[in-house]
Amino acid sequence: MTTTEKGSFDVIVVGGGPSGATAATDLARQGRKVLLLERAFRIKPCGGAIPPRLIEDFDIPQHMLVARISSARMVSPTNVKVDMSTGTYVGMVDREAFDPWLRQRAVDAGAELRIGVFKTLRYRDDGTVVLSYLDKQRDGAPVDVIARAVIGADGAKSGVAKQCIPGAEEVPCVIAYHEIVESPENTDGDFDASRCDVWFQGRFSPDFYGWVFPHGSKTSVGMGTADPAFSLKEATRGLRAATGLEDAHTIRREGAPIPLKPLKRWDDGRNVLLAGDAAGVVAPASGEGIYYAMLGGRLAAYAVEEFLVSGDARALKSARKRFMREHGRVFWVLGILQKFWYSSDKRRERFVSMCRDPDVQFLTWEAYTKKRLVRARPAAHARIFFKDLAHLFGLVRP
Repeated sequence: MTTTEKGSFDVIVVGGGPSGATAATDLARQGRKVLLLERAFRIKPCGGAIPPRLIEDFDIPQHMLVARISSARMVSPTNVKVDMSTGTYVGMVDREAFDPWLRQRAVDAGAELRIGVFKTLRYRDDGTVVLSYLDKQRDGAPVDVIARAVIGADGAKSGVAKQCIPGAEEVPCVIAYHEIVESPENTDGDFDASRCDVWFQGRFSPDFYGWVFPHGSKTSVGMGTADPAFSLKEATRGLRAATGLEDAHTIRREGAPIPLKPLKRWDDGRNVLLAGDAAGVVAPASGEGIYYAMLGGRLAAYAVEEFLVSGDARALKSARKRFMREHGRVFWVLGILQKFWYSSDKRRERFVSMCRDPDVQFLTWEAYTKKRLVRARPAAHARIFFKDLAHLFGLVRP
C-alpha cells in the first residue's frame, strides 16, 4: 500500500488521554501547529477520582463531575471498616465522557485530531522527524507526517517509548481491571454513593487493593495486581458479591497495565519526550494517575515549547526535573508504603488500623487534595512516625 504524506507540524502528540490532550491544548494555545494522534478512543480502567487541585489547575467545569465523594472507607482483611472523612470533596469523572471532552478542548484550541495507530519514528538530517501511522479513518492506510517534536503520551507499554527511550521497557506495572456497573437505587445495603471503598484483602489483590468507586449512576468495581497468575475477573466477582453488587447490571469491562514507577529518562536527547503513563507517572500505593498524567502533559508542553524556541534539546529534560522536584518525594514515600504494608494480610490489617488515627487522616487528605507533603504540622509527622514504629514491631493491636 502506498504511503501518503499528510502535512508537517510543530508537534505531534501521540495519545489522546488526559496527558496527551492536555499537552496538545497547551501547545495549541501557544500558537503551535499540533497534531493529536489518538489510537482508538479506548477507555482505560480507572477509579475516576480527581482532587480539587486538578479541578482548579486545569479548569475543569463542574458539569464534568458525575459525583462528589466526601469520605473513604478502608476495609481490612478481617473486615474491620475505618471511615475517613475527606474534609472537602473529591470529584469523580467518567472517563467515557471526560477523555472526549479533553480532546475536544484541544481541538477547540487549534489542535488537529486524527485517528491512527503509531508505527514508527524516523529521524531526519535536518533535525525533524517523520512519524508513520496507520490511518484508521482510511482502512489502515499508512501515513507519514513531519514534525519538529513528538510527545509520546500513548500509555503504559508506549510504542513511542519503546522505540526512542532507553530503558522504557523496564518500568514495573500492575494489571488493573474493573467492571462498570449500574449504581444501586436501593441504598438499604452497605453501598454509599458519596463514599469510596478501598478493600485491603489478599483475596481481592495479593499486592495492591480492590475498590468500589461510585460515579453517580455508575460504579467502578475493580482491583490491580502485579501477579500474572492472579485472576482479576474472579476477584472482581468476589468483590461484587462482598459489596452487594453481584446482581448490578454490568455496563462494560476494561483492563490495562498501569505503571508504578517514573522512568529514569523521559526524552531521547533529540526531539522526543514522554508524558503521563508512558513516563510512568502513576502514584504507587494509590494508583492515582489522572492528576499526574495531566501535570505531566503540561510540563511536557512547557519543555517542548522551550525546545521549539531555543532549538536546544536539553530543554526537554526540564519536564522530568520539574515533576520529580515537586512530586518525587511523594512517589518515593508511597512506593515504600506499598512494598511494606501491602505485602501480607497481617500488615494490611495494621495499615487499616493506622488509618483510624486523626493525624494520619488529616495528613493523608491534605497531601491528596493539595498534592504536596504537609510541612506545617511537624508534631503530627513526629507522632505518626512513632505510631508507625509501634505498628511495625507489633507493639499495638490492629
